[in-house]
Amino acid sequence: MSTTRDTDVRTGGESDGSDAAARDAGELGEAGSQLSTAPRETAMPGSFGGARTPGVTGWLVWTGREAVGWVRWIWRQLTSMRVALLLLFLLSLGAIPGSLIPQSGTDETKVADFRARHTTLGPVYEKLGLFHVYSSVWFSAIYILLFVSLIGCIVPRTWQFVGQLRGRPPRAPRLLTRLPAYTTWRTEAGPEEVREEALKLLKRRRFRAHAAGDAVAAEKGYLREVGNLAFHIALIVMLTAFAWGQLFKSEGNKLVVEGDGFANTLTQYDDFKSGALFDTDDLEPFSFVLNDFTGTYEATGPNRGTPRTYQATVDYSEGADGAEKKKTIKVNKPLDIDDSKVYLTAHGYAPVVTVRNGAGDVVYRQAVPLLPLDSNSTSTGAIKVMDGYENGKGEREQLGFQAFFLPAYGGDGTAVVSQFPSLLNPVLNLTAYHGDLGVDAGLPQSVYQLEKKNLKEFKDSKGKQLRENLKPGETMQLPNGAGSITFEKGIKEWANFQVTRQPGAGWALAGAFGAIFGLAASLFIQRRRVWVRAVTGPDGVTVVEMAGLGRSESAKVPEELGVLAGHLYDLAPGAPDSPDPDPDPGPDPGSDPDPGPDAENETTPEPPAAPAEGAETK
Repeated sequence: MSTTRDTDVRTGGESDGSDAAARDAGELGEAGSQLSTAPRETAMPGSFGGARTPGVTGWLVWTGREAVGWVRWIWRQLTSMRVALLLLFLLSLGAIPGSLIPQSGTDETKVADFRARHTTLGPVYEKLGLFHVYSSVWFSAIYILLFVSLIGCIVPRTWQFVGQLRGRPPRAPRLLTRLPAYTTWRTEAGPEEVREEALKLLKRRRFRAHAAGDAVAAEKGYLREVGNLAFHIALIVMLTAFAWGQLFKSEGNKLVVEGDGFANTLTQYDDFKSGALFDTDDLEPFSFVLNDFTGTYEATGPNRGTPRTYQATVDYSEGADGAEKKKTIKVNKPLDIDDSKVYLTAHGYAPVVTVRNGAGDVVYRQAVPLLPLDSNSTSTGAIKVMDGYENGKGEREQLGFQAFFLPAYGGDGTAVVSQFPSLLNPVLNLTAYHGDLGVDAGLPQSVYQLEKKNLKEFKDSKGKQLRENLKPGETMQLPNGAGSITFEKGIKEWANFQVTRQPGAGWALAGAFGAIFGLAASLFIQRRRVWVRAVTGPDGVTVVEMAGLGRSESAKVPEELGVLAGHLYDLAPGAPDSPDPDPDPGPDPGSDPDPGPDAENETTPEPPAAPAEGAETK
């Protein structure tokens, strides 16, 4: 007699997999429960109040039970995973208008232009809050409901999971054969010895295992629930960080010419917007001076004019008495000061001009920032001389010049546009006006545009509008001794800086990474249980049974059970096969049965297959 190894793991077959295990919960008992901390879905009954007794008291009691029942049912629905996913989907849909429609908190000019061009849609969008999506009532309602749903879902599941970690894997069910993965064999080793070896084996395989009665119970894959909870907690962290950042954020822009500086105070910004709970005391005290801007560009090829170097060198200091430090700010490499980041967002030119009155006295001299119109830095702006100017008759007036700057002018006969962003052939095109600039009316106006309502054009000797192209060092004389304007040789550059403060950005990033890792753990890790039962059979030989159960039907559980069964079989090998007590005697050798008329047509049976290696030949 010899042993045969029969440890093939049975999957499906007699049972219906994990679905059958779920249907036969009565047979599995505690073993098939709590493989997940997900709450059970409950159907809404017809009435929460139950039977109502007659009278006012009965009606009040029934109404109270009905109200409490409805509140509990609504709470269960709100904290269900289905509703949480629905709210998350609605939040994503709600963010789409905020990306496609101009927002009042970002660009008021575009919002006003949209309203002017869409007289029908504009009022509708205003009533729906589509010009301020992220602060609208409906978006806030979705946001708050999602927040409550996630918290209500996580808290009970966390306590339930903590309870599972503090407990032990459940005892083996009465019938291991009903589990989706199952194997068995007989061994001459004693039951206690088998259970002891099984316990050691499962612990080596990082199972939480313990002996329970005549079996060993083990469980693995708790990181799945940890990942699931971590994913939901990370979502709460992201939502909290987003809300915190929106309430306390600030964002401002400042255009700085080379040689000029900036101090982080509210009055220094060109434009500024902030969250509802922002306070000016939250601004970090710092300042900087723009020393130099460097921009180089591709000279040839399909990418001609594309920036290669785009950086600003600044000297900055933190606090009132902080030491001065040097920093080079590049695109996507901001200057970090506490919670504030200083980004380099734009660049342009600031020609230096000198304006003299009729007597030849200098009344204006400074670098004038002009705004680029295209990728080749064709720029436009206005020069406004508001004080100290007198014309040739000694009368006080104000001067205004409409300016176009071309860093690379193509020459006479070409379009008045720049051919390249660098200073290859700089030309300043000026159109002169005199009169009232309108700055004394108290109404705000752009520093880059002329209000020409109360201005008069200067005329040249031919009676045409006075307009000239000036190269560095050239001067345009105003008629009738009204003075002159000179385009100086020193051309400065300017850089626009955006100073942002987003307090919850770090937490939002941490929440995003946590959500990714949590989701990966919940998707790729399976929680499963294994039981090993060893009992003495009727013939005195130990019968070993192994079974596995996972949260969902998967090939991993049978595969893992097969590997465990193979290792345990090596420690507790199979017992020799018992002889057959009633072998088939076969036909009587002395008889000669009649083969019948069709015996010659019958196929001669093949000889029996060779016995398995080591098997006994009878």
